[in-house]
Amino acid sequence: MLGPLRKAVWLAVGAALFSGAAWAAPLKIGVTPGAIADSIETAAEEARQQGLEVEVVEFSEWRGPNTALAAGDLDANYFQHLPFLANAARDGNYRFAPVAVGLLPNVGLFSLKVSSFADLTEGARVAVASDPANQGRGLLLLERSGLIALAPGKGAAATLDDVTANPKKLRFVEVDGPQLVRSLEDVDLAYGVTSHYVAAGKADIADRHGLLFSGVDDVQWAIHFVTREDNQDDARLRKFIEIYHSAPAVRERIHASYANNDRFYSLPWVK
Repeated sequence: MLGPLRKAVWLAVGAALFSGAAWAAPLKIGVTPGAIADSIETAAEEARQQGLEVEVVEFSEWRGPNTALAAGDLDANYFQHLPFLANAARDGNYRFAPVAVGLLPNVGLFSLKVSSFADLTEGARVAVASDPANQGRGLLLLERSGLIALAPGKGAAATLDDVTANPKKLRFVEVDGPQLVRSLEDVDLAYGVTSHYVAAGKADIADRHGLLFSGVDDVQWAIHFVTREDNQDDARLRKFIEIYHSAPAVRERIHASYANNDRFYSLPWVK
């Protein structure tokens, strides 16, 4: 995240450079499919109308956008939250920088078997994400629900080993992230990302059976615009982010992508 002074300078310089400028090359942004790609494509259409050519490069998996960014094949990518970025930067020795916040897909705790957390019986089965970048978020939501307690200070890095109190003796089942939607029928409670329910055609189930949803306070899990450290002052990227944040068409596209349900997503840049 940018400090107030750096952000002001960043925007002022970007506006000055953009005024009357002819861009030397298209801005290349890497994305993953779904609401992320759809919102970026909508912003790209708006940018083209303002004279900024944008090339949206879609990847079907989560390694490609960072590999391509590091190689210089992209100017930025837009698909990852900060815990994921931290893991990727460490594993790939990337010198990346998050330059602006974007869409925040909310997560929730869902159940087809109970209508409140108090109804969960001792030994109930609870599905959580298996990957470290998302397991911590699910455990924090479970702690917020009052079902468990976690070791102090673990935050997003929390794992099942950090559960210090589990009064109902919940049995945790680790499931690959996108498969959590399918696990709902097999467990008593399941953590899940709302966009996965929408993609699976189960938005109505998420809406009716969501016991608790996250919100804008989960900003570290918002999708961020990420670039290389040596490319943080790219005026084209600054202008594109300004369009993404301000264009009504982008917000309309995001709302539609989340089944027109405000509980399924947050816009952290909106005050």
